[in-house]
Amino acid sequence: MAIKATVFKVALQIADMDRYYYADHALTLAQHPSETEERMMVRLLAFALYADEAMTFAQGITGEEEPDLWHKDLTGAILRWIVVGLPDERAIRKACGRSEQVVIVSYGRSADIWWNENRSKLIRLDNLTVLRLPTETTQALAKLVCRGMQLQCTIQEGSVMMTSDDGVVEIEPVIWHGKLPSAQSWQ
Repeated sequence: MAIKATVFKVALQIADMDRYYYADHALTLAQHPSETEERMMVRLLAFALYADEAMTFAQGITGEEEPDLWHKDLTGAILRWIVVGLPDERAIRKACGRSEQVVIVSYGRSADIWWNENRSKLIRLDNLTVLRLPTETTQALAKLVCRGMQLQCTIQEGSVMMTSDDGVVEIEPVIWHGKLPSAQSWQ
């Protein structure tokens, strides 16, 4: 019998002052049996950074042809394709051909090595953004995990503060390529 995903309910309040986006989201996160709490929380952070009413969690870790998150328009065209982790360079190029914008949210101790190996090929992709999250902050995010999370996410000048009853985590994403979304990029 296969191990089933663990389900988490998340009440996420977002105040993104960089994009003028203020919303409450009631989310259901499914943690794949092979996924760590750290990776799941990075997916949630990626959602907060690019939140939109049309943003959804996709197959990601279980689906070969899908990202972790995506934003599709009403015709089904992919506007934003978001991958968490250290994806293969060929898969990134393929995603860049399928979507208006591709975002990679990298984290972990191997992220610097991955970037150094792939940088020369990836910087040629105009519709690609690559972010690096510091390991200390992603590990601190994992400590906020509980089955019924109530989180507040404040984004201002590229800095993120994730708050819950269990603590506060301040995150400074490093932009390796591209840029974080701003109010101008959403108009």
